[in-house]
Amino acid sequence: MKILIINGPNLNLLGSREPEIYGSSTFEDYFSSLQFKFRDVELSHFQSNHEGKIIDELHQAQDNFDGIILNAAAYTHTSVAIADAVKAIQIPVVEVHISNTSAREKFRHHSYIAPNAKGVIAGFGLKSYELAILSFLDLPEKDA
Repeated sequence: MKILIINGPNLNLLGSREPEIYGSSTFEDYFSSLQFKFRDVELSHFQSNHEGKIIDELHQAQDNFDGIILNAAAYTHTSVAIADAVKAIQIPVVEVHISNTSAREKFRHHSYIAPNAKGVIAGFGLKSYELAILSFLDLPEKDA
């Protein structure tokens, strides 16, 4: 199985940005631990602060991956374009958030992506990514 993790704006600052919300680990360090834990899964990751680059990555992933874990960060609450890209591709997408967005500011309570996602995992810190990987491993085979 091949899974792509796409991280949106400001997630390149994990480890230093608001550690009380996002923790003190960098995503690169955490990603290495995911690769070690899920050795039978081919994991890749991409991060961009630019909406169009995230959309391009979603489009390109369709032919190269079995699933996508998407943390669109603030774009979750603002980007109809990313939501449309998720809807347009044929592979499952799991929306992930490190923090519990429902316990934060009111504008973070709405997701444009969720209606087109396989599911949403939020509030478990970086472990949210691990839970998303596990959700893909429980998917039935495409040809079954």
